Amino acid sequence: MGVIEELRALDHVVDRLAEKYPAVPRQHIEDLVEQEHRTLDTGRVRDYIPILVEHAVKDRLRQ
Repeated sequence: MGVIEELRALDHVVDRLAEKYPAVPRQHIEDLVEQEHRTLDTGRVRDYIPILVEHAVKDRLRQ
């Protein structure tokens, strides 16, 4: 997965989470996605990063 595809996938993650959690401000979801992405940004295998970010943010929103 290239950088552009990864960023596009992360935008879709934000869209899905904003739809699933309408009471949470979109900016907050974007911030969480960015934070989680930064924690995984050093990995060499990029294909699963959007999925891992989405799961991590869901976990944080459920708390």
